Amino acid sequence: MTATLTRRQVLLSGVAATAAVGLGAVGAAASDQPSTSPVPWSRRSGCTAYTRATVIDVDHGRAHPGQTVLVRGETITAVGRFDPPVDADVVDLRGRYLVPGLSEMHGHSYFEQIDPALYVVNGVTTVREMVGKPEFYRWRERIDSGELLGPRFVIASPLIDGSPSLWGEGLLPTIEVTTAAEARVAVRRIQAGGADFVKVYSRVPRAALRAIATEARHRGIPFVGHCPDAVPMAEAARLGQRSFEHLHWTFFATSADEDLLRRRIEDIEIDQSDYNAWWNQMHPIEWDAAHSYDASKASALFDLFAERGARQVPTLTYHRGIDHARTLSEQDRSDPRRRFVPETIQQMWDGLVFPEYYLKGRTPELDAEWEAMFELQLELVGAMHRAGVPIMVGTDTGGAPAQYTGFTVHEELALLVQAGLSPADALRAATVEPAAFLGTQDTEGSIAPGKVADLVVLDADPLADIRHTQQIDAVVVRGRHIDRAERQRMLDEVERAAATMSEAEVTGAAAGCACHGPLRPGRPSV
Repeated sequence: MTATLTRRQVLLSGVAATAAVGLGAVGAAASDQPSTSPVPWSRRSGCTAYTRATVIDVDHGRAHPGQTVLVRGETITAVGRFDPPVDADVVDLRGRYLVPGLSEMHGHSYFEQIDPALYVVNGVTTVREMVGKPEFYRWRERIDSGELLGPRFVIASPLIDGSPSLWGEGLLPTIEVTTAAEARVAVRRIQAGGADFVKVYSRVPRAALRAIATEARHRGIPFVGHCPDAVPMAEAARLGQRSFEHLHWTFFATSADEDLLRRRIEDIEIDQSDYNAWWNQMHPIEWDAAHSYDASKASALFDLFAERGARQVPTLTYHRGIDHARTLSEQDRSDPRRRFVPETIQQMWDGLVFPEYYLKGRTPELDAEWEAMFELQLELVGAMHRAGVPIMVGTDTGGAPAQYTGFTVHEELALLVQAGLSPADALRAATVEPAAFLGTQDTEGSIAPGKVADLVVLDADPLADIRHTQQIDAVVVRGRHIDRAERQRMLDEVERAAATMSEAEVTGAAAGCACHGPLRPGRPSV
C-alpha cells in the first residue's frame, strides 16, 4: 500500500505538471531561445526548411542534432545536413527537438469545435476513433479538404455487442448480436456503412465472434476491440483480432485458474446498459486472475501476440481513472483543463459518472484493493513489452472522465514509461507502431523523406525524459506550421466554445456520450 500511495503522489504531481506546461506555458515566451515562428501561412512559398533541429529517430531511439528538415507542401522531401534552398522559408530550431506527430489509438470525440483543435495543439495528428458516428465522416472530409484543421481520423464501426448490451443503441451506435447469422449480417452492414474497421465489445457470444472473424476476413475488414468475456484471449488472437483494448481480459488469459474464472464470468448477470453491475461483478474475478498469474502461460500468450502482430492498447490512463476513482473525483474538480469541457459534461462527471458509475457499490475499504490493481496493471504492461508484444498508445479519452482530449496522450506516454518502457519505446508506441498497424508506415510514423510532414517541435529532449513531450513549441500538420501563438489562439477558441455551448447543443452533439452514461441523471450506464 505504501508503494501505491507513493506512485499516486508522483502521478498526481505529474498531472499538475502537465496542466502547467501544456496550458499555462502555451502562450509564454520561449525564454532565451530563438523564435520558431515562420513567415505567416498566407504568404508562405510552399517550401519550409526547419534548420539546426535535433531530429529524434524514433525507429532506433536516437537523437541527431544539427539537422535540416525540408518540407514541400505536405511532404518531407529531405532530412540531413545541407543548406536550405533559396525558395524556402527558414524556421530556426536551434535548441529544439523534432518528433513525428503522435497517434491516439483509442479516442472518443464529440464536439467539432473542441476535439480536432485539442488534438492538434497537443501534437496528435492521427486518431483512431473507437465508436463510429456519421459526423466523424463529415469531419474527415472537411479536414482532408482543408476546411477544418484537425488530425487524420480512422473511424470504427458501431459497437457489436451481445444482448443485453453494456451500451445499447439508445446510448451509442450499437448492433446487438446473439447468433452467428446476426454477426455475419452485422459485418456486412458495417462494411456497407464505410467504417474502417469492426469494433467488438464485451458481451459478444463466442459463436458470434467466430462468425465476425470469418466474415471480416472474407470481406477484408479488420476487427478490433474488447476481448469478449465469453472468448479466451488466445482464441480471439488466433481468430485474427488485431488489437485488444484495455487490460481486463489479459489477466484472465495469463491466469493459472482461467478455466475456473471463466465459469465465474459465465454467471455474471446484467440488465441492459448496466455497466456498473458489470464492473462490480468483474472486479473480484479480475483480482483473483491477477493473483494467479502464470508466467509460462503468459509467455505463451505474449509469444502468440508477437507472432500474430496483435497489438495491446493498455489505456493505462483509463485504468488509472477506474482504480483511483475516489481520489480522482476530487482531484479533477480543480484541473485547469476543465475549461475546455462544456459545463454540462463537467456536471455529468461529478454528479453521475464518478459516484454512480465508478463508485456505486465500492466501499472506501475497497479503495486500496482497486489502487493495488493499477500497480499490477503497470507490471503486466511491462511484462508484455519485454516479451515483444506490440504496444500502442490509446487513452479512452471521451470514454472516461478526468481525461482531456490530446493532453491525456502525454500522460499515457508517461505511464508507459512508469510501466517499464523506455522513453524511446513509449514514443514508438505513439508513432511507429500505430503507422505499422494502420498500414501507413510508408507515409507516417517517422521523420524521413517521403513521409507526411506531421511534426511536433519540443523545447526539451523526450529521450531524456518522456514528460518533455508536454513542452510543445509548435506543431506541423500536413505541412502547416502552427506556432506557439496560433496554438494559444486555438486554445482560446476552444475555451470560448466550451463556455458558450448550451445544454441542448451539448446534448445534441454528445447524445450517447461514451463517457459512461446519458447526459441527464438517470440509471447508471456506460
